[in-house]
Amino acid sequence: MKERTEYSRVEVKEEYLQAMANASALTKKLNSMTIDRLEEKEAIVRELFGSVGENPFVGDNFHCDFGKNIRVGDNFHADFNCTMADVGGITIGDNCLIGPDVGIYTAGHSLKPEGRTLSGYGIGIDIGRDVWIGGHSTILPGVTVGDGAVIAAGSVVTNDVEAGVLVAGNPARFIKRVDTE
Repeated sequence: MKERTEYSRVEVKEEYLQAMANASALTKKLNSMTIDRLEEKEAIVRELFGSVGENPFVGDNFHCDFGKNIRVGDNFHADFNCTMADVGGITIGDNCLIGPDVGIYTAGHSLKPEGRTLSGYGIGIDIGRDVWIGGHSTILPGVTVGDGAVIAAGSVVTNDVEAGVLVAGNPARFIKRVDTE
């Protein structure tokens, strides 16, 4: 079981507020740049994320909560309209490709209506090496995606994904092995 981070949406810690304000300013700056300003965009990604490997790319209209809780490996590619709710931490291995309109959400809330809007939690997401996440997919809190896996476009990943497999659907289910083709 992964660690669960509790937080209040009413009594926001000053350090959280400052981190979110910093992430907001950096993402606005990042999103205002045209794609041909690769070196400047990379410098902002390196300042925004907790750690970054070689050759990162983040497309237009990227959003995150904190940024500092995101760790990516070499040759990371996130296409346009990527959102990462990173309160619980997101780790992504080398050579990962994230399609357009993907959401990676570590944050959650109580299913009970009482107090739902007052607090929440975060559970980390781990994405292995050589993973391809198809456009318009969603990865939910606590999920681990194994090396070489493929998440088909439009999938909602609610459970761990084995290494070397293709999953698809809502909820995402095993389709076939891809590491033997």
